[in-house]
Amino acid sequence: MTTRTTDTGEAGRAPWPLARVLRDRNAGLYLAGVVVSGFGSSALGLAAGVWVKDLTGSDGLAALCLLALWAPTLAGPALGTVADRVRRKPLLIAANLLPAGLLLTLFAVDSRGALWLLFAVLFLYGVAGVVQDAAESALVAAAVDPGLLGDFNGLRMTANEGMKLVAPLAGAGLYAAYGGPGVAALDAATFVLATGVYAALRVREAPPERPAVNWRRQTAEGARCLWGHPGLRPLVLAGGVTMLCAGVGGATLYAVVDNLDRSPAYAGVLYAVQGAGSVTVGLLSGPALRRLGPRRFGAGGIALFAVAVAVRAVPSDAVVWASSVAVGLGLPTVLIAASTAVQRETPGPLLGRVSATASSLVFAPNVLGLAAGAALVETVGLWLLLPALGTVLLATAAALAPARRPTDRRTPSPA
Repeated sequence: MTTRTTDTGEAGRAPWPLARVLRDRNAGLYLAGVVVSGFGSSALGLAAGVWVKDLTGSDGLAALCLLALWAPTLAGPALGTVADRVRRKPLLIAANLLPAGLLLTLFAVDSRGALWLLFAVLFLYGVAGVVQDAAESALVAAAVDPGLLGDFNGLRMTANEGMKLVAPLAGAGLYAAYGGPGVAALDAATFVLATGVYAALRVREAPPERPAVNWRRQTAEGARCLWGHPGLRPLVLAGGVTMLCAGVGGATLYAVVDNLDRSPAYAGVLYAVQGAGSVTVGLLSGPALRRLGPRRFGAGGIALFAVAVAVRAVPSDAVVWASSVAVGLGLPTVLIAASTAVQRETPGPLLGRVSATASSLVFAPNVLGLAAGAALVETVGLWLLLPALGTVLLATAAALAPARRPTDRRTPSPA
């Protein structure tokens, strides 16, 4: 059993979500760790593809960098089981130290023949990321006051999106000056710093009980728990459909830019505008979750996302800018709602497996959506494709929204 060391009374009186989280020591430390490690990861995400492109001239090989990073998500349920078999804090520390060490091997990548090492490191980087996310989700649920989980997850989204706005530029500048190894060294340093932050967390964990079943059955227990929970299943399914549509819609971005008669670089402006919307919704998500409940909050965001996607077919800069802001505001809501609900509703011994399974079901469809969108954008016009996506999203929002307003939004007490 993990013991919380928080001041719920003072946190509850804080007027703003940021103050509520930062007044909780563990929540503030987690947020600092997310900012530090997220900066390095965002910088590497851009630099890896540029690095491969420079060494090979191949767009396809450059795209494989993202595949190597995302592929371990498909094994999320099995990898998440690790977080339920060992203590979470040491696992979280190890999951940060491992990629820090692996990244330093990239100093040996100086030719096309050494690219296998880069792809291997990126794959293991992705494996460590899945394990880290599962351990973090489970430990956050135990170490942070339940009343702060919505605020924390919203601010975590804000931190991630904020890093995506500044870190790629820093990574590009560092790559131009020192090459790929320089960016790898930066990322390794951020993992070491994040390790120090996580080591400062004040949590006491008892060793988990010895599992009574083998790894496969233990993994299946997490999937059964998620699928059998009437509150979690619709949120996770809605998240998966939303991310599938987001992948298809994301593949149309350059077609939207062409429709505006702009250069491809204009896509960067739209990304920045969308990121600003995501930063904003992260700040507002805690109060919104408490007022609306996770299903209404998620459904409202999906509906906003649906309208934003549909109107992107209009060849107007003002409309597309407004759409980008609305995408940033609407898309993250179901992700925040689902992760918060999983942390609140899942029994502690199962939380690593359930969290990783939920992440796989939500984020794996995004990869499929990107692939489908790349094919559809060449054969289907924006005026048909984008409104069709909006229709699917509106149907998803309608299915997710509960029939009645919830009457009891109290946070369940831990067992």
